[in-house]
Amino acid sequence: MMDLTIQEIARACGGTLVVQGGKADGDTRVSSVVIDSRLVEPQGVFIATAGERVDGHRFIPAAFARGAVLAVTQKRPEEVAEAGGEGASRPSGEALEAAQLEGASRTGAEAPADPAGTWGCYVLVEDTLQALKDIAEAYRKKLSVKVIGITGSVGKTSTKEFIAAVLAEKYSVLKTEGNFNNEIGVPLTLLRIRGEHELAVVEMGISDFGEMHRLSKMARPDVCVMTNIGQSHLNNLKDRDGILRAKSEIFDYMAVDGEICLNGEDDKLNALREIEGHKPHFFGLGSSPVQEVAAVDIRGKGLWGSDATLVMAPAGTAREDREQDGMPDMDCAEIVAAALEGDWPGYRRLAVHVPQPGRHMVLNAAAAACVAGLFGLSDGQIAAGIGKVASVSGRTNIISTPHYTIIDDCYNANPASVKAAIDLLAMADTRKVAILGDMLNLGENSHAYHAEIGSYAAEAGIDCIYCVGEESRYMYEAACGGLSGVPGPEAGLSGMPDAEAGLSAAPDPKAGLSGVPDGEVRLSGVSCAEERLSGVLCPEASASDVPNLEASLSGVPNPEATASAHPLAPSPRHVLHYPDRNALLRALAAEREELLPEGGTILIKASHDCGFADILAYLQELD
Repeated sequence: MMDLTIQEIARACGGTLVVQGGKADGDTRVSSVVIDSRLVEPQGVFIATAGERVDGHRFIPAAFARGAVLAVTQKRPEEVAEAGGEGASRPSGEALEAAQLEGASRTGAEAPADPAGTWGCYVLVEDTLQALKDIAEAYRKKLSVKVIGITGSVGKTSTKEFIAAVLAEKYSVLKTEGNFNNEIGVPLTLLRIRGEHELAVVEMGISDFGEMHRLSKMARPDVCVMTNIGQSHLNNLKDRDGILRAKSEIFDYMAVDGEICLNGEDDKLNALREIEGHKPHFFGLGSSPVQEVAAVDIRGKGLWGSDATLVMAPAGTAREDREQDGMPDMDCAEIVAAALEGDWPGYRRLAVHVPQPGRHMVLNAAAAACVAGLFGLSDGQIAAGIGKVASVSGRTNIISTPHYTIIDDCYNANPASVKAAIDLLAMADTRKVAILGDMLNLGENSHAYHAEIGSYAAEAGIDCIYCVGEESRYMYEAACGGLSGVPGPEAGLSGMPDAEAGLSAAPDPKAGLSGVPDGEVRLSGVSCAEERLSGVLCPEASASDVPNLEASLSGVPNPEATASAHPLAPSPRHVLHYPDRNALLRALAAEREELLPEGGTILIKASHDCGFADILAYLQELD
C-alpha cells in the first residue's frame, strides 16, 4: 500500500472530492496511482487523461470494475456520457498517447448509458495531468527514500542502468522504467516508490526551459547526476549554454544536504567548481586530477564490452588537496600513469569488466562508482554491480540473429550519440552497415550537423551507409564525399528514375547492384567500376590513376559534381539515401542480400520519432 489517502490526494491536487458508491471514503488508503486503466490494482487510483485521439475518461467505468477506489477526472459523469466516448482535444505526450491507444484497443470499453452508476469516488480537477504532478509531489514529500536524479543530453538511460545496478548490490532500489523521464513519466515513477525501497534512481529528460524546474519540484533529488551537455533540443534551447541552463534547473529543489556528480570530461561541466554552495564530485576518464573516480587503462573487447581500472579518490579528501597533490598541469597520460602506479596517496584501484561496449559505457561505469561512493558501497559491490548491467532495448543493445549482429540504438539520436554509435560499429570485425536516420530538434544548424555525421561515418571506414529521412539527405551528400550531384536513391537502386518504381522492378539480388562485382564500391547508382575517381570511390586506386580529377568526372550524370576535400580518404562500399523508413524496408525486401552482407554488423540509429523499431523488427524476424 501507499502512504497516501483519498483525502490527501484531493487536497494535493486542489480538487473536489465526490464520495459515492459506498466502497471508500476520504480516509481510505490507496494501493497505486496509474493513468492506464489496464494497470489498475484493487484499491488503486485511476487518473483519466485526455489525448488527441483517445480520452481516458471513457475507461473510468472499466477502472472501477477492476477494483479502483478513486478516479481523478476533469469531466463529470454526465459530460463523459454526452461525449459518447469520443477523444478529447488536447495532446498529452507520446508515451501517454501510446498507452491510451493500446488500452482502448484491449479493453474495448465504451461510455455506459448511465456512467454515474458505474463510477465510485472521484476527484474533479481542472487538469488531470497537472493533478498527476501535484499528487506525485505530495507523495514524494512524505517519503524518506533518497532520490538520485539523472539528467544530461546523452546517456541518461544507460547511466541510470549502471547506477541502479551498482546501488542494488547494497540497497533496495527502484528505477525509471522505459522512457518515463518526462513530465508524465517522472511522476509515475515517483508514485511507484513503496516502503521497501531505500533508493530511487530517476531519469529526468527535458526539451525546453522550465521543464526541469517542474521535474525537480516533484523529485526533490538528494543526488544530482549530469552526464554531459551535448547538442539536443536546440530548437528550444538554442545552444549548449542554453542546454546547461535548462539542465541546471535540476538544482532548484535539490536537498539542502544534497550531492552533485558531474562528468569531468565535459567542457561545460568540468568548469563548475561550486553550485549553489555545493562542491560537485567529478567522474571521468582520467583527463583531470580533480576527478574523484577515473576509468583508465581501458581495454576494449569489441562489441562485448571493456575491461578497465577505476582509480578512486580516498573518501573525504578535499578537492583542493587533490588538485595540489595531482598537479593540475599534468597531461592525461601522466595522470593515468601516476594513478596506475599508485603515486596518488590513498587512491584505490579497482579492476572492472563493463559488459556494454564503447568508451562511453566505461564512463557510465565511472559515474556509477562515483555515486556508489556517496552511499558507502564496497569496491567488491561496485565491481559486481557494474558487471551485472544489462542492455536496454534501443540503447546500444547488441542482438545476435541467424544472419547479423545488430546494434539496436534506435531510441534517440543527436550528434554526440550518433558518433559514439558509429565508433562502436567501427569496432566490429565483420562487414559494417550503418542505417542512420534523422536527428530531430537540432535547430537552425540541423543541416550542418547531419552533414558532419555523414563525413564521420565515411571516415570511420563503415562499409555501407544508408541514410533515411529528409534531413539525412545532407548526411548522405557528405558521406558521398561532396559528390552531391550524383543521383540519390530517388534515381532508383539500379539507376531508374523513381525509387519505388526501381524497387518494384529490381533485378535478381544475386545479380548484384547494377552489376557491380562484390568488393567494389557503389555510390547511389554509379558503379565504381564505371567511374574510378582517383580513390574517392575506389580505395585501391591511386592519385596517379586519374591525372585530372575534373576530367574523370565527365561521365558522372551531373558534371557539376565535385570531389571531397579528402579524395583519398577511405570510402564506404555503398552510400544510399531513402526518403523514409518504408522506402528502406521495400528496398530490403527486394535486395536484402546485396544491401546487408551476410554475417555483417548492422547499426540502427535515429531519433525515436523516426520509427526505426520497424526496421529492427524486420531484421529480427528474418528466417
